[in-house]
Amino acid sequence: MKRIVLLDDYQGVALDYGGWDRVPDEWELIAFEQHIDDPDELVEALAAAEIVVAMRERTALPAAILDRLPGLKLLVTTGMANVAIDVAAAKRNGVVVCGTGMKGGATAELAWGLILGLLREIPAEDAAMRAGRWQTTIGGDLGGTTLGLVGLGRLGRAMVPVARAFGMEVLAWSLNLDPDAAREAGAEPVAKQELFERADIVSVHYKLSDRSHGLVGAAELAAMKRSAYLVNTSRGPLVDTDALLAALASDAIAGAGIDVYDTEPLPADHPLRSAPRTVLTPHLGYVTEDTYEVFFGDAVEDVLAYLEGAPVRLVED
Repeated sequence: MKRIVLLDDYQGVALDYGGWDRVPDEWELIAFEQHIDDPDELVEALAAAEIVVAMRERTALPAAILDRLPGLKLLVTTGMANVAIDVAAAKRNGVVVCGTGMKGGATAELAWGLILGLLREIPAEDAAMRAGRWQTTIGGDLGGTTLGLVGLGRLGRAMVPVARAFGMEVLAWSLNLDPDAAREAGAEPVAKQELFERADIVSVHYKLSDRSHGLVGAAELAAMKRSAYLVNTSRGPLVDTDALLAALASDAIAGAGIDVYDTEPLPADHPLRSAPRTVLTPHLGYVTEDTYEVFFGDAVEDVLAYLEGAPVRLVED
């Protein structure tokens, strides 16, 4: 049988979304629940696949991998951009690369969950309740505080009306931020240093690239108030993890809410797992029912269009 492989189906649900029963019966569907990190093991797992579906950037597919997969003809990524895939190498090897749509502001919603979890110490109070205790913390307030947005794209903008509803002031910075566009979105454009100095909560919503790697480092964390929190729901390497761990250990900042990591899944012995004053989630930003319906529904459409000889949603390098 011809084979379609779905990568990194952590929860074993990928085939429950999108209507995979529309794919002709001669195609075998295989979903790997375990992340495959070793390059040789990954090549072996994909060797018989003509079609591969990648979930976001969970698995890197550089030229060194793609050059070893002569049978691969279609590569589908959820979303229309994936920095973990060498699209140019794929095309050089005759592989068609297609993407999918995205859904709403689920990641921004999770960012607010992390913010509220930090300020009201919800995880700690939940654990205390289950241990038979009652009211062990005194929470913070959002009203009258300042939200600093590192990045004001689609998700950064989605943060603004919620912040305003809480009665917060909103600052924004990015390398090429249009001041007028920021003001129109309801945020005050400021310099990077000023944002980190003034914000009570810094929330990162930035694209990862060579230029943005380590965007939030020791200098930025040192500029923050000791009472301020950092939230990252974008990409792990945007924040210098060692600098963040040092800031948390020295009480240089009040805490951090983290959904994304340099290495995913996060190793069981990683120091972030035991870092003080943190709320950690396992890259759940886009992991919602509605998002999966869009991701896998479009992935099935990509497969069917490819089989009909008219690929859709082509990803450009």
